[in-house]
Amino acid sequence: MFRTTVVVLFLSLVAALPATAAPDQREDVVTLTNAERAKAGCAPLKRHTALDSAAQSHSTDMAAHNYFSHTGRDGSSPSQRIQRAGYPRNSGHGENIAAGYSSAAEAMKGWMSSTGHRRNILNCGYRSIGVGYSPATTARYKHYWVQNFGTV
Repeated sequence: MFRTTVVVLFLSLVAALPATAAPDQREDVVTLTNAERAKAGCAPLKRHTALDSAAQSHSTDMAAHNYFSHTGRDGSSPSQRIQRAGYPRNSGHGENIAAGYSSAAEAMKGWMSSTGHRRNILNCGYRSIGVGYSPATTARYKHYWVQNFGTV
């Protein structure tokens, strides 16, 4: 009887555990970015809440409204969106965008194959990062990615 009770209790506890969360594609981008930076001798980037917010908002907007551009639908530039999210004014920052890649690894491969995007990733002057990822089954590219970089 004791053994049966223990087994039932164990199975009840296992059933009560939350399902495993889906992989965090945004954190995967940070990990992959820092791996590339390490190869180039750059310090790792730390996530910054304001950069995350600006990046996620832009990727969500592009996915929801089926467009792909550094210019927001409201005419905003990356700098304006980053500052609007609360990132310090008069600090350096940059933005990478990608679309159509279904994984963080694919997006990173695309960015690293592009001179300008690669330059942002390997800019040792950047100290912080924010990442946005938005899947959209009804949009043209299905997957929208944004990396925001900053010097603070």
